[in-house]
Amino acid sequence: MQTINELLGVPKLKIIQDTDHLRFTIDSIMLGGFVSIRPGTKKIVDLGTGNGPIALYLSLKTDAHIFGVELQKTSAEFAKQSVTLNKLDEQITIINNNLIGINKDLGNNNEIVVCNPPFFRVAPGSHLNEKDEKTVARHEVSSTLHDFVYEASKLLKYGGYFYMIHRPDRIQDIIIELKKCGFVLTKLRFIYPNIKKDSNHVLIEAKLSTANANTKVLEPLYVRNLDGSLTSEARKIYNGEFNS
Repeated sequence: MQTINELLGVPKLKIIQDTDHLRFTIDSIMLGGFVSIRPGTKKIVDLGTGNGPIALYLSLKTDAHIFGVELQKTSAEFAKQSVTLNKLDEQITIINNNLIGINKDLGNNNEIVVCNPPFFRVAPGSHLNEKDEKTVARHEVSSTLHDFVYEASKLLKYGGYFYMIHRPDRIQDIIIELKKCGFVLTKLRFIYPNIKKDSNHVLIEAKLSTANANTKVLEPLYVRNLDGSLTSEARKIYNGEFNS
């Protein structure tokens, strides 16, 4: 069943979803809150945009044009409908296409690339349904970590920034791929469900550059208090209060 939900905790943006299809999670909002948009930014690319939560969130931060690239037709259609619903057609363009090779269409002069990619490797002999949208979104069946990082390196201008959320157990893979594709790791921030649980996500900022860079490890981001309520910082991010 198709529904219209608030993207954020306050009525700033609406997002179209369907209870029978993949829905956005708080991961996308935490990533959107993490992205730093510098003055003069004109073009942003969101790889694997899904139904558009990150692209919509970033529209609150910038007037730059945002391209959301999504392989799955149903998710891309929901994203397009949400863009129109929020009257953002002049700022956000949704492209229903494979992210691999999308630089041929979008060029190499983008300032920011952002992605919330599939987290899980596909083990040899796995029998996953490659047509199931949840499988495609969560497992590396149609695109791998390397594909996202490599495509970002081709989309960005020199000195541009790449933002990603992933799992801490893939951090070694991530560092190897970033280096292989010409990035330097500039910021890491680990996300914890609460103060008593291990980190389950990590936010990453990398710069397309040959220069050495010191990697900043930011203070932990705790999503919930022990009573299950959002922490004050998570609530601010969820409510789009990124300048407070």
